[in-house]
Amino acid sequence: MDEMNLHSSNPVMNRKDPWRPLYHPSVSPKIDIDQYKNILDVFDQAVSRYSHRKAFTNFGHTVTYSQLSEKVDQFAAFLQQELKLKKGDRIAIQMPNLLQYPVAIFGALKAGLIIVNTNPLYTASEMKHQFKDSGAKCIVILKNYAHLLESIIKETKIESVILTEIGDALSFPKNLLINFVIKYVKKMVPAYHLPQAYDFNQALEIGRLASFQKVEMNIVDTAFLQYTGGTTGVSKGAILTHRNIIANMLQICNWMRPKLKEGEEIALTPLPLYHIFSLTVNCLAFMRYGAQNILITNPRDIPAFIKEMKKSNFTVMSGVNTLFNALMNHPDFTSIDFKRVKISVAGAMALQKAVSERWEKMTQTKIVEGYGLTETSPVACCNPIDGTDRVGTIGLPVPETWIKFVDDEGNEVTHNEPGEICVYGPQVMKGYWERPDETAQVIDKDGWLRTGDIGVLDEKNYVKIVDRKKDMILVSGFNVYPNEVEDAIATHPGVLEVAAIGVPDIHSGEVVKVVVVKKDPSLTEQMVIDHAKQSLTNYKVPKIVEFRTELPKTNVGKILRRALRTPNA
Repeated sequence: MDEMNLHSSNPVMNRKDPWRPLYHPSVSPKIDIDQYKNILDVFDQAVSRYSHRKAFTNFGHTVTYSQLSEKVDQFAAFLQQELKLKKGDRIAIQMPNLLQYPVAIFGALKAGLIIVNTNPLYTASEMKHQFKDSGAKCIVILKNYAHLLESIIKETKIESVILTEIGDALSFPKNLLINFVIKYVKKMVPAYHLPQAYDFNQALEIGRLASFQKVEMNIVDTAFLQYTGGTTGVSKGAILTHRNIIANMLQICNWMRPKLKEGEEIALTPLPLYHIFSLTVNCLAFMRYGAQNILITNPRDIPAFIKEMKKSNFTVMSGVNTLFNALMNHPDFTSIDFKRVKISVAGAMALQKAVSERWEKMTQTKIVEGYGLTETSPVACCNPIDGTDRVGTIGLPVPETWIKFVDDEGNEVTHNEPGEICVYGPQVMKGYWERPDETAQVIDKDGWLRTGDIGVLDEKNYVKIVDRKKDMILVSGFNVYPNEVEDAIATHPGVLEVAAIGVPDIHSGEVVKVVVVKKDPSLTEQMVIDHAKQSLTNYKVPKIVEFRTELPKTNVGKILRRALRTPNA
């Protein structure tokens, strides 16, 4: 799909009664995408403006913007001169939040490469699918996963491997100590055999001695292949151009303007940079503000995360519903000082009202919920951050973004009537990598993206997401949205986490089942059902209650309802 044709005109404005974006007065309805030629322009300007400010911190070690720039130059030269990679070649990056990540990202972009962000928790078969589908020629991978790469590399086009360890970017002797503990004490690095691989620090040293030749990049060039299940089907690469990412970065910066100040912010970054939410919001938008990003390598280690929160003086953080919930349920959470915190931002999954209200009560700060998809780079809507947010909604469209709601036939529905959310804007992906048929299913000829999410406009014209279309439960012909059930049950003081799914029923087609993690060991099935009856009509009340010690989640903490629907899951 030609992105220039996709976004060269605005089909919204050609309609007889265009749906006008509902911008909040505190933000501008316009962004200037053309001020940058590519993402490297954004990085270079940040380095120029904030040269001596702290850029990224991990395990107590910090690099400034100028120090980061020096390493980026070295890595780009290595990729170009030693590995002979050319503009448009794909490079996979597979590691958690480490200081090596921004070096690899910006170095690869500087060399004109297309980045294939890869989940470190992938199995060998998932890695093989992504690497074969993308045609990646090079990979930067944490040694913890090298044995998996060894098992599938011959079935891919990967020619060059760069290995790194968790402590590689830290100062002496912490780097040696951490690497020793990870490998020999915790035994987290299984044996592997990749004899031709480079070490990350070796690559930087080679690049330091090489001469880099500037690569010309256009704003419509592809920057990332972000793999996603999409709205339907198998995992596929969303083609995100420099323009897509820059647009969304500017939209986010515009939206954050009432609270954030350039050169003053400290951002907690627990969500992995390989996830599109953290990549665009934390790595790029916060960087444009000159913020210091504190990278959390393992946010599931709640005690260690809380220790970092206590000493970091952070002013802003991003997270998901389950992470906020887990933090509040740890006894040390109340010892954190939130006086400097301006805002927390939730994305990737629905923010439960009970979690939002409890967070505000415990911290005297707000969580602002946004909404988007990998296919929208990712932010499409967000609540205003100046205190006029509406809990339970995903807010208003970000600048230069339009939203409409359609029925199954593609006809627009009226105000307050649920319909599939469709998005139009400069952040909408170019398409799916080498899958024109899949692209045509979700992006129409005018550039509208069908999200697969069901939403409505509430009485204040804020967008309210009801649920994933495919997660909707059908009880005797009535639609039941899992989020509504989960929100109701999450308010019970004995419930730690909850997920709702539909299960087959001979009488009503489906009934509601909830899977609950207890906070109070004395919680019973009947107590859950009785609590649900207080706020839900009868067909929405769960007929089945199952208790588990934990819920299946993605690497960023999003509950996997589909896994709960799988027998014996």
